[in-house]
Amino acid sequence: MPQPKLFEPIAIGGQTLANRIVIAPMCMYSAEDGRMTDWHLMHLGALSHSGAAILTIEATAVLPEGRISYADVGLWDDATEAAMDRVLKGVRAWSDMPIAIQLAHAGRKASTAKPWDGGAQIAPDAEHGWQTVSASDLPFAEGENPPVALDRAGLARVRDGFAEAARRAVRLGIDAIQIHAAHGYLLHQFLSPLSNRREDEYGGSLENRMRFPLEVFEAVRDAVPQGYPVTVRISGTDWVEGGWDIAGSIAFSQALEARGCAAIHVSSGGLDRRQQIPVGPNYQVPLARAVKQAVGIPVIAVGLITEPEQAEAIVATGDADMIALARTVLYDPRWPWHAAAKLGASVSAPPQFWRSQPSGLRDLFRK
Repeated sequence: MPQPKLFEPIAIGGQTLANRIVIAPMCMYSAEDGRMTDWHLMHLGALSHSGAAILTIEATAVLPEGRISYADVGLWDDATEAAMDRVLKGVRAWSDMPIAIQLAHAGRKASTAKPWDGGAQIAPDAEHGWQTVSASDLPFAEGENPPVALDRAGLARVRDGFAEAARRAVRLGIDAIQIHAAHGYLLHQFLSPLSNRREDEYGGSLENRMRFPLEVFEAVRDAVPQGYPVTVRISGTDWVEGGWDIAGSIAFSQALEARGCAAIHVSSGGLDRRQQIPVGPNYQVPLARAVKQAVGIPVIAVGLITEPEQAEAIVATGDADMIALARTVLYDPRWPWHAAAKLGASVSAPPQFWRSQPSGLRDLFRK
């Protein structure tokens, strides 16, 4: 049988990845004051043996007020860096899987309870709460405490926070950085006309709304070594009339490519509670396909990709260059093993696991 496209190598910036399977960033809400804990050592350690091409650390706040919840991971000072260093050393002692990190700022969607505690916004004067910021002073939901619109000093603080977190990531030996500009968080809040009502050079036209996210990208790019992979995750559409759409996503992706972006990860939604998302298998793949047709850098598709044949079809037909797994790989941390077995490919796995290869399969595992 020919080698499945899903298990062919691919270059992302200066990195060559073993296959086309990405483990997407997934918030665990298990940090303490931004510091990773043993939970992250166990969670990332387990996924580092999955056989995927690269493992992405969850949305990591570049500033304390950029966390989604008080239990989110951060990378803004020496203490958060040291905690992450401890986890990474533990994972790397037993795995050579490349590790990326998603750098993020939640903007107006910050200061919330953990999802299993309801996920509601916490008031600035309540325990675990703080004042949120955004492109404009529009709250995410009716009745929430409005964010403060970032002034020039605030914009500089956020931009510098991304750059400093990027420098820390490089110092930690992390292999790639993803900038989070999706799911209704701060950079997406600048992109969408539904959340950005500014009247300065950062609001109004598409060019102006893209300005701050592009400045953040340039700050991160300039903070890392030349050729180091910096990618961006976008929401292809808000799924709301008059909101951010695929035309804007294409223009933004092209602007990122022109500035040296290594790949675009296409998700959707998250900005407005009025969103009408047609959730189903492959529901975001058309968005990835549209971006891929407009850029020359790799494009990653994500969203209800659960079956090996489904993933293979996405990359083999050229809808996207890679696929990303989130909840799918939480449910089945060995999904890439099972996909390789079903599609007739091989996958990297530690020798401690080799004897688990089912009878009737040959050469499923490799070092």
